[in-house]
Amino acid sequence: MEAHKYKEMEGIDLAKGLPIFSSANPEALEKEKERLRAVKGKGFLSRWKVYFSMTGPGWLQSAMTLGAGSSAASLFAGAFLGYKLLWIQPLAMFLGVIMLSAIAHQTLSTGSRPFDAMKHYIHPAFAWTWALAALITTVVWHIPQYALAAGMTEDIIKVLTGFNPSGRQEQIVLLFIGVVILLLSIMITWSYGHQRTGVRIYEKFLKGFVWMVIAAFALVVLDGFLKGKIQIHEVLKGFVPSVPRSDDPAVQKKITSVVMGAFSGAIGVNMTFLFPYTLLARGWGKEHRQLGKFDLFTGMLFPYSIATSLIVIAAGAALYNTPQVNQIITEGRQLTPVFAATMLEEAGINHYIARIVFGLGIVGMVMSTISMQMLVAGFAVCEMLKVEPGGWTYRLSCLIPAPAFLGVLFWQKMSYWIAIPTAAICGVLLPIAYVGFFLLNNNKRYLGEDKPKGLKAMIWNIGMLTAIAVSSIAAIYYVVSVVIPYCSKLTNVLKG
Repeated sequence: MEAHKYKEMEGIDLAKGLPIFSSANPEALEKEKERLRAVKGKGFLSRWKVYFSMTGPGWLQSAMTLGAGSSAASLFAGAFLGYKLLWIQPLAMFLGVIMLSAIAHQTLSTGSRPFDAMKHYIHPAFAWTWALAALITTVVWHIPQYALAAGMTEDIIKVLTGFNPSGRQEQIVLLFIGVVILLLSIMITWSYGHQRTGVRIYEKFLKGFVWMVIAAFALVVLDGFLKGKIQIHEVLKGFVPSVPRSDDPAVQKKITSVVMGAFSGAIGVNMTFLFPYTLLARGWGKEHRQLGKFDLFTGMLFPYSIATSLIVIAAGAALYNTPQVNQIITEGRQLTPVFAATMLEEAGINHYIARIVFGLGIVGMVMSTISMQMLVAGFAVCEMLKVEPGGWTYRLSCLIPAPAFLGVLFWQKMSYWIAIPTAAICGVLLPIAYVGFFLLNNNKRYLGEDKPKGLKAMIWNIGMLTAIAVSSIAAIYYVVSVVIPYCSKLTNVLKG
C-alpha cells in the first residue's frame, strides 16, 4: 500500500510540495523524470553523468555551512594543531549527510512538508521547537557573517588601493560595505521566488560561490606547496583519525573544544529545516531519491570537506607554532581571517594570493551563507504562519535577518552577550531535531511501504543514532565547559 493511502485512511491532510515554485514548467520536470527513469539500473558512470547535470539542493547546503563559523574553526584548527585534525570536519559532515539523506528519503517519498509531518506524526512541540530554533539561530548567526564580510572586504580594498580609514571614516566605510552586501544578498535571494526558473538561477549563483571559495583556497595551498612549505605526506597523515593529547590541562581542554566544535558546527539546526524545502521547490519526488543522495555527497560533503581542509592546510603550513598565533591562543583571543591573511603573507605566501585571493574566498563563503540564511527565514515564517511561500509574505520574511548588516559595527560588542546563548540553543536543539527525523524515518504510518527495511534500515539507524549521539555529546560538552562558566561570568558582570 502506498504511503499516501495510509494518510487517507487516517484522515491526515499534510501540506504537500511547494507548487508555486515547482509547477511553473511541468514539461521540464517530466523530462527530468524520464531521464532519471532511463538511467535507472545502468552503470554508475552513465547515472553520474545525468545526475551531475541536475544537482542543486546539496550545493545550497554547502553554501550555507561554509561561512564565518566554519572558516574560523578551520583557521583555528590549523593554527593550533597543524594538520592533525584534518580528518574531523569531513567525518562530522559525513554524519550530517547521513541525517540529511534520511530527511531527503522522507521528503521525496511522501512529498510532504516536514513541519506538517513532524506536527502530525511526532508532536506539535517538536515541530514548533525545530522551526523557532531554525529562525532564531539564523537571525543571530547572520550578524557575524556581515562583520566578517565587511572586515575582509575592507582589507582587500586596503591592499588594492592603500586606502586605510580609521575612526568615524572607517565606520562609514564598513557601513557602506554592509549595505552593498545586503542589497546584493536580497537580489540573489529574491531570485529564488521566481518559480522553477528562479530556483535554478539561484542554485547556479550559489554553486558559483562555492567553486570560487574552493578555487581561492586551492591557490593559497598551491602557492605554499610550490614554495616547499607544505609536505604532502604530513598532510595525508592528518586525515588519519587521531586526537592529540597534552599533559597540560588547559591545552587539552582547547583540543577537546576544537574537536567538539567541529562536530557541532558542520550541520546547523537551520540547515535541517531548509534542506527538505529546497527539494520540494525543485518539484523532486520518488524518482529523484537516488539523485538526492548523490547531490548531498557531491554537492555538500565533498565541497565542504575540500574547502575546510584547504583552509586547515593553509593555516597549518603558515600559522602553526608561530609566536604570534601561540600568543593569541594562550590569551584566548580570536584568530580573525584578516589577521590570518596577514600572517600568510608574512610566512612567504604570494602577496596577492594571501591578501586578495584568500580574502575573496572568505567573502564568498560569507556571502553564500547570508543568502541561504535569508532563505531559511522565509520558509520558516511561512510554515509557522501557514502561508504559501513564494509571494510577498515570503519575500518580506526573508528580510527578517536583514538588520544584521549593522553587525559590521556592533558585533564585537554584542558577541559576548548573544553568541554563547545562541550556540547553546542551536547545539541543544540540533539533536532534538535529529531525534524527530529518526522517529519519522522509522514510522510506518508516515512512510508506508517506503519505510526502510532489513539491512538497509539497520545501517541507516546505526548512522542516524551515531549522529544523534555525537551531536548530543557535543551539546553537553558545550553547556558544561562554556555555557555554565559564561553564566557565572555574566552574573559577576551584572553584579559589577
